Amino acid sequence: MSTSPAKPLLSPEQLERLAKLGEERQAAVGDLLFKAGDRRYPFIVIREGEVAIQDPDGHEVIRHGASGFLGEISLLSGQTAYLSAVVIEPTRYIAIDREQLRPLLSEDGALSTIILTAFNARREMLQARVGLGLQIIGPRSSAVTRAMVDFARRNRLPFTWNDTELVGEDVARGLIDGLSGSELPLVRIPAGPDLRNPSPGEVSRTLGIGLELAPHEEVDLLIVGGGPAGLGAAVYGASEGLSTLVVECTALGGQAGTSRLIENYLGFPAGISGSELTMRAITQARKFSARSATPYKATALELGKNGDGRVVRLEDDHCVSARAVVLATGADYRRLPVANLEDYEGSSVFYAAGPPEARLCGAQRVAVVGGGNSAAQAAIWLTRGGAVVTLLHRRANLAETMSDYLIHDLDRYGVAVRDNSEIAELHGHDGRLQAVTLKDGERLPLGFLFLFLGAAPCTDWLKGEVDCDQHGFVLTGPAAGADRFLETNVPGVFAVGDVRSGSVKRCATAVGEGAMAVSFVHEYLAGAAA
Repeated sequence: MSTSPAKPLLSPEQLERLAKLGEERQAAVGDLLFKAGDRRYPFIVIREGEVAIQDPDGHEVIRHGASGFLGEISLLSGQTAYLSAVVIEPTRYIAIDREQLRPLLSEDGALSTIILTAFNARREMLQARVGLGLQIIGPRSSAVTRAMVDFARRNRLPFTWNDTELVGEDVARGLIDGLSGSELPLVRIPAGPDLRNPSPGEVSRTLGIGLELAPHEEVDLLIVGGGPAGLGAAVYGASEGLSTLVVECTALGGQAGTSRLIENYLGFPAGISGSELTMRAITQARKFSARSATPYKATALELGKNGDGRVVRLEDDHCVSARAVVLATGADYRRLPVANLEDYEGSSVFYAAGPPEARLCGAQRVAVVGGGNSAAQAAIWLTRGGAVVTLLHRRANLAETMSDYLIHDLDRYGVAVRDNSEIAELHGHDGRLQAVTLKDGERLPLGFLFLFLGAAPCTDWLKGEVDCDQHGFVLTGPAAGADRFLETNVPGVFAVGDVRSGSVKRCATAVGEGAMAVSFVHEYLAGAAA
């Protein structure tokens, strides 16, 4: 049987089922099954032989043999391949087009679990390996450079950041090769072009991530936001015959997509990572022909001509006309209200804890700031990775904001918890944090901070068209003067998940609201057609 999540073995029955979908082929020693930079490659299942996965410099990353399979998240997401597959023993294999694989992942639960778990483990392996994926070159003092690094982190892209203010003058000069400051960051694509000061959208298109929208799109249902609520609405909307489009400004999955382990989601007693849950939801939505496009930021909501339909304007002069709109924009992380925070963001201060951050923090003193479940999950993950972790939160009792099972897990994994603790000042230099001072005057030596301070709703773009509460969350139902529970004051516009005023901030609830909204959409469309 398999020896690691990244190298599972398929059963004879599973091999035969896959063989019916694909084409059996043979390859000789030295043959390339796919190479770094390929935009499309098949899902490959090995019957006999052995294949080495190599980085662009020819260094071996992992090997797969008989009953194993190749690929990682990029195969399903459409991203450019980051690695090459080289035959090292005569090999007989099955090649399956990715479009044929997706429906099978929705229908065969056991096979889906094996493949998606392996794909996630392999992506984490790539993220933890220095030198793989994108190369981002630019100074930490540059807001656009930090934004590009944040974009790569949120999308779980393998990347290396060469901070030109830390590598030394001679090295920096060689990296930027005479480029002006306005041309930074420089983003080098594996086996692809160098992009000068690109937008996240340019990087996404070059890597083959997501759909590229036409200047004007028309759909039945537009979902703005690709977290659990938005993906839930997409699955139900598309499965019930609505032409459905999801637009997301950062990464599909939202904040839930960055969770290390969701242990209280129904149907997964051993827990499921946010990234795997997201990938399953995307696969399911695509099975029903829902489309997703990232990163496209919504900038305005308008009524259609004669009040017929709704128009959402996106950046870069794109717009989408829809018969109904679901707002699922969620909320964005809150920043620590201290001076010089931006000096450390991206190098010592983070808003998510993934493999690249864990690699930096081994055997280091780390503080996780926050009192919610996400903070606890991050603290436990970092502790298990070898960091010495303290959880700082401002309340007197964690039980006010955190699930009981996670409070016990913090104790079990040796995370130090400090109640009534808030940070007043950061200390360090050159982007490297050395200590923090708490509001009570105590100074703590720390090398890294992870901030989980709750979130502010992403509703500025609505510009008063949709009624919100005093904190900016969208009002629905009676509070908005609407008859339908999830409908806003604008007929045909619904709000679900974290962005909705009064919502329960839980992943399962968000998915349920997304599904429920589609039934209200059908009611609205039926009434509009009458």
